[in-house]
Amino acid sequence: MSTSFLIVQSGLAERLRKSRWPARLDLLQSGTGLLLAIFMWGHMFFVASILLGETAMWSITRMFEGYFFLGDAHPRLVSGAAAGVLLLFVLHALLALRKFPASYRQYHILRAHIKAMRHEDSRLWIWQVYTGFALFFLASAHFYQMLAWPQNIGPYASADRVWSDGLWPFYLLMLLAVEVHGGIGLYRLAVKWNWPGLSRNFLKRLKWGLTGFFLVLGLMTLGTYMKIGFEHQARYGERYRPAELPAWLERLAPEGDFPRRDPKEDAP
Repeated sequence: MSTSFLIVQSGLAERLRKSRWPARLDLLQSGTGLLLAIFMWGHMFFVASILLGETAMWSITRMFEGYFFLGDAHPRLVSGAAAGVLLLFVLHALLALRKFPASYRQYHILRAHIKAMRHEDSRLWIWQVYTGFALFFLASAHFYQMLAWPQNIGPYASADRVWSDGLWPFYLLMLLAVEVHGGIGLYRLAVKWNWPGLSRNFLKRLKWGLTGFFLVLGLMTLGTYMKIGFEHQARYGERYRPAELPAWLERLAPEGDFPRRDPKEDAP
């Protein structure tokens, strides 16, 4: 009797073919997590443009709405981008659920093992589970805001939402959850796939450094929106519009929206 016949009869051949799917799903989970982390960093820098001034934030918002390319602002472009990221987020969440404890008993056993082993990476993973569970609700609500009211993004509109609408605690919780979750996720991704070949201790220091940087940046940004919202609360609902734009940006604006300055004015 041949060896191949024994393998087929025992079911090992079928088992080997099926065993490839967990690896493929794991790779897909890693890829979606990496894309979401890159988006998270980019989104943080875009939102933090308020630190450079209200005109800077207004300009970046209008850029994403196609104002400088299509001749008018189209907030639904933001909704389309948010819908794409939402689909990526849902896919990543579904893939991650495979590894969540399926019952309280499993969770209790996991906690007991982590406490007994005192393994730092296992503790990081359980915190990733906690923050991921929180983001399932927090990020979903934020995506709904972007899908339903994309026109309410701007220096005054965003500040009004943060302060006058009382949503700053919501954004504070989401900031903490997303930065902790994303930082741990990137660290575990680098360790898992051995990229870029750095030591685990160095990756941990890098992870906490990046998490600290983005938390400070996020807190400064949130504080700035709260300050603007507080000062603007008597004019709630008013939208910001700059009196003028930098010369290089003014040339991209639709004709007639901003007065064209004489180029000689910008000459030294």
